[in-house]
Amino acid sequence: MRSRLLPLLIVLMAGVLLALGIPLAASLAAAQQQRVVVDRIDDTTRFAALAQFVTARDEQKSVVDSVDGERLHTLRTELARYQQLYGIGAGVFYRDSAPMAAAPKSWQLPAEGELYDAYESALLGRRAHDPAQVWPWQHRRLAIASPIVRDGDVVAVVVTDSPTGALRSRILHQWMLLAAGELAAMVIAMLCAVRLTGWVLLPVATLDRVAHDIATGRMKSRGRAASGPPELRRLIQSFNEMADNVEAVLDQQRAFVADASHQLRNPLSALLLRIELLGLELPEGHTEAESVKEEGHRLAQVLDDLLGLALAESSGSQLEAMDIAAMARTRTAAWRPYADRAGVGLDLRTPQDDAVVAGWADPVALSSALDAVLDNAIKFTPAGKAVTVVVAVDGDSATVVVADSGPGLADEELCRIGDRFWRSARHQNVQGSGLGLSIAKALLSQGGGAIAYSHRDPSGLEVTLRVPRTAPAVAT
Repeated sequence: MRSRLLPLLIVLMAGVLLALGIPLAASLAAAQQQRVVVDRIDDTTRFAALAQFVTARDEQKSVVDSVDGERLHTLRTELARYQQLYGIGAGVFYRDSAPMAAAPKSWQLPAEGELYDAYESALLGRRAHDPAQVWPWQHRRLAIASPIVRDGDVVAVVVTDSPTGALRSRILHQWMLLAAGELAAMVIAMLCAVRLTGWVLLPVATLDRVAHDIATGRMKSRGRAASGPPELRRLIQSFNEMADNVEAVLDQQRAFVADASHQLRNPLSALLLRIELLGLELPEGHTEAESVKEEGHRLAQVLDDLLGLALAESSGSQLEAMDIAAMARTRTAAWRPYADRAGVGLDLRTPQDDAVVAGWADPVALSSALDAVLDNAIKFTPAGKAVTVVVAVDGDSATVVVADSGPGLADEELCRIGDRFWRSARHQNVQGSGLGLSIAKALLSQGGGAIAYSHRDPSGLEVTLRVPRTAPAVAT
């Protein structure tokens, strides 16, 4: 969830910064250009004031007095000095585009372009104050024109043609500062997003861990969130209350099953004893008493298995590091006489002779689970065939695989194996209560282990007992 929430927050923050940064960058560029435009307008206004009373060219293009010639000379001198000092082309042009004075002297108005557009606009009496924006990647010049008005008429136009290299450099410099600020803000935003995500998801992670613990059998696991949104902290408290109620209900059910099994065991034993006494008084050859006694023993076995299942589900596990291979050798040796009486071979395979296969489990629970699986495997294996027990290491787990040579199960039956009291319709005549593998599953789940079932080629069933090789995390 963190991998989905964190990129979403970062994208949103980046969008906000871009939404603020792009208009700010455009505003900075416009402000820099406006400063240049205002400066050029001031320059053209000054040149227009110098050129306003120059009449060196009248309606008949005749030269007038020396005072006017001196004004014209002053204007040309100022334009030349301005061009030399700033590198900005400047000129005064009559209405017919003929130059009154220009720097450089050979400068002529172009027939089109921004400079000509500014000149045409000034002829209409409008001062150029809002030229198109110059961007850092555009190698273009900035044209500013101001009209020269005499007796209410525009008689000439002052035009400046400025290079924009310095302007573009200043805009780019400010953009770099802005980008650095945006980058710093993005880094801060990412750090805040990481902290915010961790703060929001801490109760969720706690709840996920506790739910996983309960799902794997650690019913005592509870969550405690010291930080996080109040709503999620209240959710953890509600989950803890729910888990307490569920655990209480399960404890009541297990206690009821255990008490019922225990209480029924005594009257059933008394009933079986009376059946034994009754069988002694019946005439020889009477078989009904034997059938009743057999059913009674079967019911006693079911009650014993129910009691074992209740104890397996309610008892806590005492986990410790143990040698899985040594445990498998001990239990295989204990079941070998029973297998021999059934005419079934019992083979044990470990990685090496006397090799240690470390695992983390409850020794009593794991041994009992293996006993239940071996009992089931030997029971369903025909005489003359064998049951194989293989101890191995599989990544972070230690496994004990018990493979029988029995008839096996169909695919639809394989998904039901391990259910309480479930037995295949083909095996109803085989002695058992259908609780052995359920007990094994309950015993393993107490310590974080698991049991799995699969087909064996060409026939039979493989049961895999799996326990972790390292100590599980302690639930808080």
